[in-house]
Amino acid sequence: MINPLAQELNDSLNGTTPGCLLSDLGQRLYFPKGIIAQSGEAKKLGNVANGTIGMTVINGKPAILPCIQKLAPELSSGELIAYAPTAGNPDFRAIWKETLVKKNPSLKGKNFSLPVVVPGLTAGISYLADLFLDETKGLVAADPSWDNYVLIASARRNAPFVQFKAFVNGKFNIEGLKETLEKEAESGSVRVILNFPQNPSGYSPTKDEAAQIISIIKSLAEKGTKVMVWCDDAYFGLTYEDDIYPQSLFAELCDVHENVLAVKIDGPTKEDFVWGFRSGFVTFGGKGLSEAHYDAIVKKLMAAIRSSVSCAATPSQTMLLKAYRESEKMEAEKKSYRTVLENRYKAVKNFVTTHSSSQVTPYPFNSGYFMAFDTKVDAELLRQKLLKEKGIGTIAIDAHTLRVAFSSLEEDKINLVYQEIYTAADELAK
Repeated sequence: MINPLAQELNDSLNGTTPGCLLSDLGQRLYFPKGIIAQSGEAKKLGNVANGTIGMTVINGKPAILPCIQKLAPELSSGELIAYAPTAGNPDFRAIWKETLVKKNPSLKGKNFSLPVVVPGLTAGISYLADLFLDETKGLVAADPSWDNYVLIASARRNAPFVQFKAFVNGKFNIEGLKETLEKEAESGSVRVILNFPQNPSGYSPTKDEAAQIISIIKSLAEKGTKVMVWCDDAYFGLTYEDDIYPQSLFAELCDVHENVLAVKIDGPTKEDFVWGFRSGFVTFGGKGLSEAHYDAIVKKLMAAIRSSVSCAATPSQTMLLKAYRESEKMEAEKKSYRTVLENRYKAVKNFVTTHSSSQVTPYPFNSGYFMAFDTKVDAELLRQKLLKEKGIGTIAIDAHTLRVAFSSLEEDKINLVYQEIYTAADELAK
């Protein structure tokens, strides 16, 4: 049974690419004209009294314990503990949209949605799965990929999880991506998640590879396939080589063809070094979509948020908004941390290009927080050996992939850590 409000949104999207791509749950979701909507109206018009929001209000302001207020004396109680709107602080959303255009010049003049605030990028991906994945609508991803993808797609949504081998002969597997998408497109639609810089490999496409990926997507769309591309840009901007494509693929895909719906999942978490703030964004873009279409998609996303966590945390939105308003100062501070990451990357790159092992081979890497090894020995056994015998922590992504986060390795320990990885792998092989 579909609620009339859900049907109204479905009718708004009827005939559009987003409407064709919705999952069973996505079709049922709607943003209720309930407490949140009615409270919003009362906030604007209730000038005598407002008895709608479940907060304790004293003298017109949210009540805050002094022991909490003293920890952030520069922020008001409203900036710290009041509920945020379901889609996020409007000023926070607007300033993030402005930064998207600055970081991705190809977006200038293009029509895409106002970003929606979600409680971390993981939540953003999970909400997209709610809206667009089900037992008949699967997700294509690289192999290897972040282990949360399959958990979200298969365990939460019972959706097929289809992978293509990410690298062949030391290069990104463009042909494998193409073949996999073409096969999946036989059903009439395809959903693919592209994560650059990639977790776990730390790889970003070159300018030529990015052009080929965009061409593949456009070609599918021109044949009539409805294509949805999830651009997981968690590590956006953390690139260390000159030939890397400098923008998000979203910048080109958001208006590449009427049959393509692009979505950008990003946020301050990694870009601005605020991991525990759990603050991310979801932004939609599609050629020919109107503001009414975007409004309908966003309301369905808001329904997913409202029915799970209600809204993202207020303090992180407040603090980040204030920091973004001092963007020059913030960028100068971030530059030093990016230099730290780049120096660690260079130290790792130097080691793996001057050392070798018959048991571990580094996947291509040029960006982000990580690099990973393709292992001939069992990656979990290698992880256990490194941890128990050497006191070194790594991650076994699967049986043949060992991920190392050089982001968390002090530069003076990098040679030691990597030498132990090579040695331990060789010892296991014996």
